[in-house]
Amino acid sequence: MGVPAGPRPPWTFLTSHARVLVTLHRDPGARLRDVAAACVLTERTVQSIVADLEEAGYLRRVREGRRNHYRITPGTTFRHPAE
Repeated sequence: MGVPAGPRPPWTFLTSHARVLVTLHRDPGARLRDVAAACVLTERTVQSIVADLEEAGYLRRVREGRRNHYRITPGTTFRHPAE
């Protein structure tokens, strides 16, 4: 059972918040401009999403030298019970 040929649907499986979280999990030292490029979002949008994720306790920002590193908070539950 393969993927149907043709144009892609206009929707995605993951939200922008999920994509940013996954990207920072893969590279905790990524610059937000690089996260924005990887997620096809503006840097300002990524800054807002990171602030949301920090406020909700999903990640925390740790300053290491001149760079920020992001640590995912283990054991944090998702907002929706099916997730």
